[in-house]
Formats: sequence, structure tokens, C-alpha cells
Amino acid sequence: MAISTRFDTARVLASVLLPTLAKGVIVRRPGVMAAAEKVQSDTRAIDTMRKLRDRYGPEPVRLRITGRSVAVLVDPTDVGRLLEGSPEPFSLATKEKKSALKHFQPHGVLISEGQERERLRELNERALRPENVPVDAIVRDEADLLTRHVMSTGELTWDSFSQAWWRIVRRVVLGDGARSDDQLTDDLKALRENANWAFLHPKQRGLRERFQRRLDEHLARREEGSLAAQPGDLSGQVPHWLFAFDAAGIVTMRALAIGARGRNGILESARLWPTTPVILRESTKPTRWHGKWLPANTEFVVFTPFFHRDPDRLPYADRYAPEIWDGPRDPAIVPFSGGPGVCPGRDLVLATGSAMVDALSEHLSFPKLSTPLPGTLNHFALRMPATPMGTRVS
Repeated sequence: MAISTRFDTARVLASVLLPTLAKGVIVRRPGVMAAAEKVQSDTRAIDTMRKLRDRYGPEPVRLRITGRSVAVLVDPTDVGRLLEGSPEPFSLATKEKKSALKHFQPHGVLISEGQERERLRELNERALRPENVPVDAIVRDEADLLTRHVMSTGELTWDSFSQAWWRIVRRVVLGDGARSDDQLTDDLKALRENANWAFLHPKQRGLRERFQRRLDEHLARREEGSLAAQPGDLSGQVPHWLFAFDAAGIVTMRALAIGARGRNGILESARLWPTTPVILRESTKPTRWHGKWLPANTEFVVFTPFFHRDPDRLPYADRYAPEIWDGPRDPAIVPFSGGPGVCPGRDLVLATGSAMVDALSEHLSFPKLSTPLPGTLNHFALRMPATPMGTRVS
């Protein structure tokens, strides 16, 4: 098994893992995102990963970290194997993930195990079907208000988009009665900011109890036309649904910036700028890789920007290429993860994001980012001049 030198370990930590953590894994930090865009930190990280693969070959590269077995994957076939082998022998519930997500969703499927995971996985897959909610009608309702606002100001900003997006999310997940409950999602954001620090930040039980109490009041209505109307105990799962929809909003805003349309456009936005930049799995037993063994409890790291935009493998690495989603793809292009751990809300997210892009694009035209597309794109700073187009009913 390839073991990196101390220098290479330090370089991976300094240019790949620490910048990713600094930007915010659970919720993005605006200041750090601005700095990361300025220096194009993801482009630098991809370059470091290319050098790692070139130096050590295709087998997982084990970092020199005292007291831990941590292996970075550099081969796309290995990524496919890792994801297909979840949750056994590659568990999704890693130590880091548990410590972070327990701040706001201690009972979520993502950090559950065994039979409980199977039960919750089925509940999530059943509840998160697009046909359970009138997505198009909700999106068009809110997109119409956003379109009017953009026409009056002349530009689309992240702040205006985000406000409309969260109204959509609350209606989709909890119903029209939650449309204006900004406090609910503000409290969730505060809990997620704590979760960015994982075990380094004390848990704010009072804040979480207030959030959960407010959430349960909405869920108790079981409002028709929302995910809350689905059968089962949803209370422990909904925080993760709201969390995931935040990333979906970022993907959708970036899709507008590259002129994307439809589901393939949303997928391309997520390929170009993955909102899950690091996928973690932890082995439950020794595993064999390229003829060599790694011990049980090895943490495997998949840095998705590298696999999504590696110019050595992908001729379309830095351009908008929606056509790749119409046929077989590289096994390491996984904007919604993959295997048994693939995002159960994938189709719902694609339906919501594509509906938003299409609704806005019917009446507004935005300048497109030029190719080659940047490795790091700070969505907080996007200000997109808008030109009215077509016709709309006032």
C-alpha cells in the first residue's frame, strides 16, 4: 500500500482537506468562500491530487497521520467500489460525520447503522419522491415573485434567490403554513454553523430543542401537498431534508450562472462545483486494494472535485457538458454520492432545481460564465444582470 511522505501528507492536508473544512462542510462560510474563490483553492487542490496520483500510482494513498489510518482514493474504479460497498464493509457513519450531524439531526439516516439504517432508508426513499409534492406549481408561484423582483432591480443576487428558494423549500417539505417561517430555517442554520466545528463546538441543546419544537408543530399539521403528509415518523429525518435543500439551492444558482437548463443542467452544476466535496467511508474490516491490505477502521477519503474535473481523464473537465448525463459515465462522477448510500432525495432535488431554472429562464436572460469555468465559484458573490425576455402576465 502506498504510504505518502510526511511532506506529501502535509501538502494534502494544507491544500485539499483543510481548505475544504474551512469553507464549511455543513454550511458554507461567506468570508472563506470569497477568499477561496480569489485564490481558486479547488484548482490548487485538484493539482495536488493529480501529483499524488502521478507519484504513487492508482492504489489508495495512506496519509501519515498519527493514531489514524486514513487513505485517499485516486482511482475512479476504486471510488465506484467504495460507494457500492456501503454500508458494509464501508460504513457511511464515520466518526467525523456523527460528531457533526448530531448537532442538528442525531436521528438522521446518514449516521444510522444496521437495521435502523435500513428502516430509515426505506422511509426516506418513500417520502422523497417528486410525485408526492406539486413541485412545479410551488416553484412557479415563488419564481414569479422572484422574477418581478429581479425585473425591478435589474439583477439576480444570491440574497434574493436564497429568500425565494427557502420559501419553496419550506412549502415543499412542510406545507404553505411554513412558507414565512424564516425563524425555523435561521435556527437550523445556526445549528449547522455549530456542526461545522463537529466535536470542537459544544452542543446547544436549548437551540436544538427550540428548532425541533417549531419543526414538530409544522409536522403535526401533516399538510396535504407537502412531504410532511407522508406516512411515518418524519421528525428525525426532516432536518436533513432541509439541510440537503440548502446545497440544492447553491447548485441551482450556479446552474443559472452557466446557462444550464433541465435536469442535466443541474447535474452539470453539481459536477462542476460539488456541494459534497469530500465523501467519507470507514471500513468495518480489513480490505484489499490493488493486491495490498488496509486495516479495519481505515477512513477513506474521496475528494470529489478532483474526480469531477480531472483534466487528465475528462476532456470536458472545465466546460459545461450536459451531454455526459445521457449515457455511461465515469464511475467517480458522483454529485449525489453513489451505491446504496446515494442521496434518496436525488430526484426531488433535480425536479425542484430544474423547475426553478426553467421558470426563471422563461422570462429572464443572464450572462453566462465563460469557458474554462473557474474551479471555485463563490455563490454568495454572484450578481447576475438580468434582461427581460419573452412575455409574462402581470
